[in-house]
Amino acid sequence: MKDQPIGMFDSGVGGLSTLRDLRALLPHENIIYYADTGNCPYGGRSHEEIVALSERITHLLLERGVKLIVVACNTATLHAVDYLREHFSLSFVGMEPGIKPAIAQTKTDVVGVMATQATVAGERFQRLIARYAGDVQVVPQACPGLVELIEAGELQSETTRDAVARYVAPLLKAGADTIVLGCTHYPFLRPLIADVAGPNVALLDTGAAVARQTQRLLAAANLLNLQTSQGSIEWLTSGDPAHFAKIRQCLEIE
Repeated sequence: MKDQPIGMFDSGVGGLSTLRDLRALLPHENIIYYADTGNCPYGGRSHEEIVALSERITHLLLERGVKLIVVACNTATLHAVDYLREHFSLSFVGMEPGIKPAIAQTKTDVVGVMATQATVAGERFQRLIARYAGDVQVVPQACPGLVELIEAGELQSETTRDAVARYVAPLLKAGADTIVLGCTHYPFLRPLIADVAGPNVALLDTGAAVARQTQRLLAAANLLNLQTSQGSIEWLTSGDPAHFAKIRQCLEIE
């Protein structure tokens, strides 16, 4: 069991930002990464569609003998992780927007959250705000189109910069000094978002926290891989493998 791989999935390449954090913390683990690029983006899909897609991918990863699954997608986590935990016996590590740490560090008492449409509209997202916000104003900002631009490898194009500026502007106007990157795709735009938002705005994502939780769960179950060599990565996609490989190269993740 210790040598079995960790499964990871996302609607596309976004979860690679989490994989990067996971590899840094657990370099000896073998990983199977599934990019559902054939159905990307999830942001405009219904709750039922997201649950069905997540269930199908879970079955696929289980057939390959994974010992734990990281749902490396905020949208899939918010809509499907409870269902997956109820219907499958292995452990799932989910991604949630870092609202709690953002609220803890804001000085202006205003936190912005950049996320997909499905995340912002999800009941679990609203529960997160209700649970942690208190007197802090949390300003959600749906960002349609950003995932598609990242999937196309457009990390620095004028089109992407214009979109980022359009989505960041309402958060700055509201007085946010902290912006949560509530989609695993968005850390790949961190330099651009930071440039648009300015030096006085902190950007938060939860990739490192998810890696630590994965480590804790594997250690508790005595499932940490004890090999000393670098772990392997198997790439799977529901889309075009050649395009997926090209975008991985663009994102400098091999």
